[in-house]
Amino acid sequence: MHFTNPVITGFNPDPSICKVGEDYYIVTSTFEYFPGVPIYHSRNLVNWELIGHVLTRRGQDELAGCKPSGGIYAPTLRYHDGMFYMITTNVNFFESHQPVNFIVHSESITGPWSDPVFTEQMGIDPSLFFDDDGSCYFTGTGDENRIVLYKINPMTGERLSEKKTISHGSGGRCPEGPHIYKKDGWYYLFMAQGGTEYGHSEIVARSRNIEGPYEYAPYAALITSRNDSMNEIQCTGHADLTSDDNGNWWLVCLGVRPINGVMLHHIGRETCLAPVSWYEEWPVVKGAEVLPTYENVPLPYADTVRNIGHELRLDFTEISELPLDFTYLRNPDMENYVFDYSLVLRGSYTELLSTANTSPTFTGIRQTEMQMSADARVSTDVAEGTVGGLTIYQTHRHHYDIAVTKKNGLVYCILRKHIYDIEQIVARVPVEGEAVKLQIVSDGRVYRFYVKDSAGDIYLGGALTAGLATEITETMTFTGTFIGMFAEKGYVRFTDFNYYGPAHL
Repeated sequence: MHFTNPVITGFNPDPSICKVGEDYYIVTSTFEYFPGVPIYHSRNLVNWELIGHVLTRRGQDELAGCKPSGGIYAPTLRYHDGMFYMITTNVNFFESHQPVNFIVHSESITGPWSDPVFTEQMGIDPSLFFDDDGSCYFTGTGDENRIVLYKINPMTGERLSEKKTISHGSGGRCPEGPHIYKKDGWYYLFMAQGGTEYGHSEIVARSRNIEGPYEYAPYAALITSRNDSMNEIQCTGHADLTSDDNGNWWLVCLGVRPINGVMLHHIGRETCLAPVSWYEEWPVVKGAEVLPTYENVPLPYADTVRNIGHELRLDFTEISELPLDFTYLRNPDMENYVFDYSLVLRGSYTELLSTANTSPTFTGIRQTEMQMSADARVSTDVAEGTVGGLTIYQTHRHHYDIAVTKKNGLVYCILRKHIYDIEQIVARVPVEGEAVKLQIVSDGRVYRFYVKDSAGDIYLGGALTAGLATEITETMTFTGTFIGMFAEKGYVRFTDFNYYGPAHL
């Protein structure tokens, strides 16, 4: 059977995979977006369905004051003795010197998940490992580029043994994302190394004793794209390992798709899959690269693998809640999102370009493909000074907006660009009718913005996708672009929202 990477497209970095029976589950990082830590389900490792989120309450995911690419980092999902555990980091707590690593648990993958319990370690990228005797071990980063290990009570967060340094990596910077596995009497320590950018990699070490010493694999990296600028998948690393019922092994990892070969990416770090074999008791990925396409691989339930077109069609006159695909910036005020035979957004004076620690009235979905189209029908019945419509959003300083507004009694459609500290309305056209259709189309390099009113279609202009690339943002973001609906300074009514991937263009 064949498949293509990424297997979970759009902003879905730092994947962690967990197998329970014939079911596989993946969780990924969410940073400043809420709800936190999406949960994906699959049986064939290729087709993944979003089935919920782990962190659905503010008490689990406090994001007030969260900077861009702060918040929830690198979750790990594990299952042991009838219980799911998810451990992660809220880096939003670093500045207040509170504990940052916490664990939640649930008997059901879809929750409800418990309130968090915190452990004392102040690094990032925590993981849990359950040994054969039932002991649970914490691994994570520490200061001075080191990986630490200790026994932990996963229900309380209490440390149960001395903290030990088990690795400083094999020489590259930023050893992180550690996971431990056990196979044939060996403990295998997986780590990301080289930073999550274009020098990223995954390395492996092993030991007969969980506390070490660990010897490193005879190869430099299990996976990396740093030596092949032509690979369509770059920045590979931060891997997690699983096996299937047929004895085959697989890893999931993050990777990015640069903009037409330019070393910039904007839709985020995505989840990729690669087969793993074993040679002399070391895990091996052929060519040490994650490929964009794999042929003739023994996937579980291969007969269920199918090509899934990315499509979302919503008629707000017929539904009363948003699908799981939609997310918010930081902890939202849900009174600003009302279904009344349409979706009414109540915009405050917290605008999209407001300071980094705020929660504007915004809800959006991940941009999942380079080539895409999104549209929404928006009422022109807005108050003077109100602004609302669609946005392609990376951070509060990097977004493009097409919106309806009223000025001096007239209704206009505007195209607004915000890059760094520069904001400019680059197009403003009067519109007619009770509602207009706003549309954004991307060919991968350029976003194009259109409005359709009662008089016809109007092209407002274009904007480079590179303007939203994570490499050029002033904070070097870890997130990706979202396509969202927003409102500022008043009420804006939406009657539908549609998203189409390349198969539907």
